[in-house]
Amino acid sequence: MQEFLVSAKADLMEARAGWLSALGRERRLASLTLEAYERDTRQFFQFLTGHCGGPPGLSDIADLRPADLRAFLAYRRKEGVGARTLGRGLAAIRSFLRHLERRGLANAAGAASLRSPKLPKSLPRPLTAPEARRVVSAGEQLAEEPWIAARNAAVLTLLYGSGLRISEALGITASQIAGKGETVLRITGKGGKTRLTPMLPVALQAVAEYRRLCPHHLPPNGPLFRGARGGPLDPSVVQREMRKLRSALNLPDSATPHALRHSFATHLLARGGDLRTIQELLGHASLSTTQLYTGVDTSRLLDIYDKAHPRA
Repeated sequence: MQEFLVSAKADLMEARAGWLSALGRERRLASLTLEAYERDTRQFFQFLTGHCGGPPGLSDIADLRPADLRAFLAYRRKEGVGARTLGRGLAAIRSFLRHLERRGLANAAGAASLRSPKLPKSLPRPLTAPEARRVVSAGEQLAEEPWIAARNAAVLTLLYGSGLRISEALGITASQIAGKGETVLRITGKGGKTRLTPMLPVALQAVAEYRRLCPHHLPPNGPLFRGARGGPLDPSVVQREMRKLRSALNLPDSATPHALRHSFATHLLARGGDLRTIQELLGHASLSTTQLYTGVDTSRLLDIYDKAHPRA
C-alpha cells in the first residue's frame, strides 16, 4: 500500500483518537486489540487518500458508500491479506463508523450491510501430552543460567497447567503466587474480565524454584517474571525460547506458547472435561469458541481409528 505523509484531515484524526480512547476506557479492550484497530483504520485512511484523491475528513467518511468499502477490501486482498485480517479490519471500521453515527457524524448502515470475509475453518493445533510435558520440563530448558531456565519452565508450566495466555502469565504479580499453597489464580484477561484458574502443585513447584534462584528483587506488586536485567519479561523472549525448544525437541512449527493453552483445553476435553467448565477456565466469552476443541478431539479420534481399525 502506498504511504502518504498525510492520510487524514485533523477533524477525522481527532474523531478517531476519541473513538480509540472510548474503546480503552469504556469497553476496556486489550492494548493489543487497540493497536490493531489503530493500524486497521490508519490503513483505511491511507487507502481513502489515494481512492478519493486527497486526505479524507469527517465529511468524506459521512459520504462513504458500500462500494468504497468493497474497494478497500478488494485492494487489501490483492495485497495478499488473509480473510481473518480483512475481517478484523472491517470490524474496526464498523466500530469507528458506529461511534461517529452515535454522534451524528456518519451513517454506519453501509458498513453494516457488508458481509464479512468468509473465514477458513482452522482447528487449534495442540501438542500431544508427552510433547507438552517435555516442553515444560525444567530439564529440557536450554538457557545456560539456572535461574533463567527455571523461569522459562515456570512460565511454560503456567501456560499449559492453567491455560493462560502469554500476556496473562507475564502479568502475574509476585504477590499472586507467594508460595503459600495457592490452589487458584485470579487472572484478568481480555476485556478486563476476571476468572479463576487452577494452580497445579507442579506449577507451584516450578514457580517456587524460579523464585529461589532469581537474583532480582520481586516486590509484591511488581511483575513476578523478570528479564535478564531485572525488568518485566517480554513476551518475545518466551516466544524465542519456545522456538529453540521446538528445534531441539523436533516439534512442529505449530508448537508455540499459545499452543500450550490449546493443549490445556484439548487434553482436559479428552479426559472428560465438560465444555462449559473449559470455557470458564479459558475465559472465552462465547461457548462457540471453546467448541472448536471438540473438532480437535474428534479429529484425533478419527486419526486413531484410521490407523488402528482393521477395516479402516
